[in-house]
Amino acid sequence: MNYYSEKDIRDIVAKVVNSSLGDAPAAQSGRSAGSGEGILVEVSARHVHLTVEDVEALFGKGYRLTPKKMLSQPGEFLSNERVKLVTDKGFMQNVAVLGPERKRTQVELSATDAKSLGVNVPVRLSGDLDGSGDMLIIGNEGCIKAKECAIIAQAHIHMTTEDAQKHQVKDGQRMSVQLASDRPVVLENVIARVKDKSKAFLAMHIDFDEANAACVNEGTKAFIVKRW
Repeated sequence: MNYYSEKDIRDIVAKVVNSSLGDAPAAQSGRSAGSGEGILVEVSARHVHLTVEDVEALFGKGYRLTPKKMLSQPGEFLSNERVKLVTDKGFMQNVAVLGPERKRTQVELSATDAKSLGVNVPVRLSGDLDGSGDMLIIGNEGCIKAKECAIIAQAHIHMTTEDAQKHQVKDGQRMSVQLASDRPVVLENVIARVKDKSKAFLAMHIDFDEANAACVNEGTKAFIVKRW
């Protein structure tokens, strides 16, 4: 009987993935030849972004979000505030609110969250909200019926212009990205989001559904295997 090491298994999976991708560079042990250094994978739980007006409607006139913890992307933070999401078929309590305030209110869910709430929401990049799902949001001091606010966030990689040059991609470009985890998975249609150095930290953002499917852990890296 033949026994395979973890490295052997990863090499076999990588070869199969490479074969299915056609002209993608060969992947070895969870890494992609020629793809450069690994990109940190960060997992996003369900959360809400709010406008100034909606913050006041939910928490009181003149109220502003209060930072609890700074996030990796410059200027963004987890706030102390929490909200409740409600639909005709379910609700979710203690949902995180991220700051600072935005121009449009946005609810980011996983596909599992959307099924639990009984709503159909599209897979979109952050900010692409036209035609997205509606949601009732409840705060400490009030509630709002947020129209076209709910999405399942499309997997994406935040990059500086220097990072983009290094990884040979442009803003908005689509990629196939391998998660070098205990269960290696290639995600398709991952989008490059390129900003100035002061506004971006190199990291790939996925949701809990994607992370659980690939057995992602803290420190998991991602490697670009194809660009188009």
